[in-house]
Amino acid sequence: MKINVLFASFEALPFYKTGGLADVVGALPQFLDHRYFTTKIVLPFLRPIREKVGQNVRKRAHLYVRNGILNEEADVYSLKEGKTEVFFIADQLYLDRDSAYGYGDDAARFAFFCAAVREMMVEMDYYPDILHTHDYHTAPLAALCQYSPLERLRRIKHIFTIHNLSFQGSYDKTVLFELLDLPAEDYANGKLRYNDSCNFLKLGVICADAVTTVSDSYAKEICTPQQGEGMDMILRWRQEDLYGIRNGIDTSFFDPSSSELPCPYDRKTYKKAKPFNKLSLQKELGLKKDASALLCAAVTRLSGQKGIDLILGGAERMLKKGAQLAVLGSGESRYEYALRLLEREYPGQVSFTCAYDEALAHRIYAGADLYLMPSLYEPCGLSQMIAMRYGTLPFVRETGGLKDTVEPFNEYTLSGTGFSFGPYDQRDFDRVFDYAWDQYTWHPENWEKLIENAMAYEVSFREPARQYAALYRKVLKS
Repeated sequence: MKINVLFASFEALPFYKTGGLADVVGALPQFLDHRYFTTKIVLPFLRPIREKVGQNVRKRAHLYVRNGILNEEADVYSLKEGKTEVFFIADQLYLDRDSAYGYGDDAARFAFFCAAVREMMVEMDYYPDILHTHDYHTAPLAALCQYSPLERLRRIKHIFTIHNLSFQGSYDKTVLFELLDLPAEDYANGKLRYNDSCNFLKLGVICADAVTTVSDSYAKEICTPQQGEGMDMILRWRQEDLYGIRNGIDTSFFDPSSSELPCPYDRKTYKKAKPFNKLSLQKELGLKKDASALLCAAVTRLSGQKGIDLILGGAERMLKKGAQLAVLGSGESRYEYALRLLEREYPGQVSFTCAYDEALAHRIYAGADLYLMPSLYEPCGLSQMIAMRYGTLPFVRETGGLKDTVEPFNEYTLSGTGFSFGPYDQRDFDRVFDYAWDQYTWHPENWEKLIENAMAYEVSFREPARQYAALYRKVLKS
């Protein structure tokens, strides 16, 4: 008998993406063994999704969503994506928006979506064995099912995945009663209360049968006061049910042999192809065409979390050695301004593209030599794995998923997949960059060995999917 798993999220590839959450929700259902699992995804029918899928969807149900003061109608549409059926919940008041997040009524929007998913299961007589929710936007679903009068809803097992603990969905306590319709007595006794407020992420943590996060190291880090974001005591209380399962990437989407690149390649042909891609990228970005220059790159959100301060702090040192720097991304205005100044000061050596361009990102991964990702913290990170897939060596700080996926180079055993440093400190960043520079400049045979190691590293969702499958079975037996 197959295990039915429903994934609830506010984003998933190939429909809508703002970050790594979309990669995970899009890929994981496809990588589960469909001999034993039936997978479905439910998403809000945002305007960008509606424009993307067009007339390819079919209507499946009409819902009357009544929960607390929520009283709206919604429609359910669906289509097939590979082996997975995808449901879209549409309504005009809460979900007909240009983006998933950032509205003043987000609490009501997320609560409505959760209530609509619950109503969808009842209306369609579809009760999954496992309901797998992602981040705080869908975290209340476990509570809505467990407090339901319907036994079939209460029997559903719940997995809740924390992709980034920094975002928790903390709202006024009235949200708990008015929008989620959860009992006041369990707020009064502390079960549903967090700092005199309604915290969506806490609802997911305490009500799920198991909690996962996106790397083993991050699972340990978030149980400490230093990185627990105020949730560490609750997470330690759930520690026996907390699992770190690293993310993977969709290797068919991130594929260096793709014809979209100027010169496609694989592990056998990278030696000729990567220099060609580098020269093509240098020309595209206005950098000096020089196959021998160490081309450092970052495709990133420009925020303090991503270690942009260390990149900027070490930029002059890197550039005076003769390295080049290409950055693609947007974010905090202070970082955008600093990168524009750097580009002006070092013409032909620095390129800053203030945008996000998926196709350009792939060309950067293919053309760069060193991928800079010195994050202050990183739950898992996908970019370092994408870089390894393309034979671009990651340069990371040893935190969260970066520590778990990037093995530092050992010149004696010739093992490793990149370069890493420990403390969040400019001197350590500079010291390890100098070491990477020396390997690239004076020991090209070591650099080639590192590329081969990196491209051989398993970055797909095969192993994470196997671990999730084992966890689903374990939870169902409990």
